[in-house]
Amino acid sequence: MKKTILVLLMALTIFILSACGGSDEGPLRVGMDLKYPPFETVDEENTPYGISVDVAYAFGEYIGREVEIVNTEFGSLIPAIQSGEIDIAIASMSITEEREESVDFSNPYFYFKIITLVNQAFANENNVTEDSTVEDLLAIEGARYIGIASQVSASIPQSYGKDVIEATDLGTAVESVAQGTADILLMSANPVVSGYNANPNTTMVVWDPFVSSPIGMAVKNGNEELLNQANEFIATFNEPGGLYEELATQWDDVLIKNLGRYGLEFYINEN
Repeated sequence: MKKTILVLLMALTIFILSACGGSDEGPLRVGMDLKYPPFETVDEENTPYGISVDVAYAFGEYIGREVEIVNTEFGSLIPAIQSGEIDIAIASMSITEEREESVDFSNPYFYFKIITLVNQAFANENNVTEDSTVEDLLAIEGARYIGIASQVSASIPQSYGKDVIEATDLGTAVESVAQGTADILLMSANPVVSGYNANPNTTMVVWDPFVSSPIGMAVKNGNEELLNQANEFIATFNEPGGLYEELATQWDDVLIKNLGRYGLEFYINEN
């Protein structure tokens, strides 16, 4: 009799913990590469800070889980998801067919316009201005493109039949354009403008976007529960008082200061 009661009590305890979400679920481990302000970076105390960090903490609040930000090299995010080192990447990651073979993506929540950092001397020689078009750039014969291996900065020009020098990291790619060992780098707006701000005398920005790249959250293949939670969360962003409004209030001034032209609206709208 005592054994039966003990078994029933244990079963009831497990049921209650399960119904409450389970204390054994642990923190939501969110991977991102903290080198890309103002989306993914750290503050002066080395605490994760940025737009994607705010999105991650808001997601944790939405699903009732604590959030642990796991600083992970961008190129290692997908392997980290596959190995279980992180649960989800909220890392300004473009949704591509190649990546969809390795992870499951949420619906897009941002759209990053892929614009261009151009070597200034190359621009002068080819009559390129800030308002030149993608077609103008593609028409230039012999332009030396540089991109980061396995990222859209390499795959987009390659899709146009351009040879691309593959760099291992963003800093190397930007430095190559600034020094004139490469002519053109395609990236999302923030790293392009940051590259220009660091090298204003030797680079320039061309604003016409090559593509509007959808940004999604990535989870392990088959993790339907977390994927559905992410999509339900993203569906609330555009509601009155939703996350888009909150992020715009907090980050518009920073974005305009960094980009010189645009606030969060630039990232919300596909076109």
